[in-house]
Amino acid sequence: MGAMNTNKTPDFDAAAEFMAARARVVDRRVFQRLFQGGSPGPVRDAVAAYRNDDGGFGHGLEPDVRTAASQPAAVEMALRLMDMTGAWDTALVAGAIDWLAAISPAEGGTAFVEPSVSGGPHAPWWVPAEGHPASVIQTGQIAGTLHARGFSHPWLDRATDLMWARIGTLTEVSAYEMFGVLAFLEHVPDRSRAQAAFDRAGPLILDRGLVALDPQAAGEVHSPLDFAPLPDSIARPLFGDATIAAHLDHLAGAQRDDGGWMFNWLAWSPAAEADWRGFLTVDALRILRANGRA
Repeated sequence: MGAMNTNKTPDFDAAAEFMAARARVVDRRVFQRLFQGGSPGPVRDAVAAYRNDDGGFGHGLEPDVRTAASQPAAVEMALRLMDMTGAWDTALVAGAIDWLAAISPAEGGTAFVEPSVSGGPHAPWWVPAEGHPASVIQTGQIAGTLHARGFSHPWLDRATDLMWARIGTLTEVSAYEMFGVLAFLEHVPDRSRAQAAFDRAGPLILDRGLVALDPQAAGEVHSPLDFAPLPDSIARPLFGDATIAAHLDHLAGAQRDDGGWMFNWLAWSPAAEADWRGFLTVDALRILRANGRA
């Protein structure tokens, strides 16, 4: 992929060139919105292109799930992109959450992936769980964004109850499940309960070895910035200032000489790799800017 940037601040001009040459339209529109004074409308329109008639989203909006059929992961990505760019469209969101409610597991929330994933190309780790259980990963991330936006829906009420119950009994957790937990606790309205729940569950990030404190750690590892990307992230107090600074240095230095960033998990498809690199280039710049590095 070429050499990495040794400066401790990102090169926005190189990133802009990378986005224009390599990224899909939706991520280029997000880049324009966040860093080039673009308006929110084109982001909303680009996200809407991934919408299905059932109200859900598909078509590879989550780059590893390339089937046309609606998937919870694509709904999560649609909400995330509209939220971070101020392109929130209540009608699109309501349609997507109505779809989630219609295919919800018996316990509420949403599954990690729906069986329709088999109808098209997808990464090998996207496998529906036996019995269609609710996923802390997808349920927590979607519920967190809806709470951040003050969005009301019966699906969210049940999802919130489910997340509180799951977090209350949490002892073993994967890094991805923790992302769902943190997204939920970051934005759920009951702040005192959220902080108390984090005080119990948050230390699992360190205790269970979910985070790589060494910026140079190789392989599919998770940085403190994955758990606490922003200065006011609920998990930021788990990490010292020097640790965060070292990971910000590493993130800035990880810009490739083509202007983009690369991920550390398996690249199973050239199209998915290209799509992820565009998305992650925007995300790296967003995190660096929020932490005063850009």
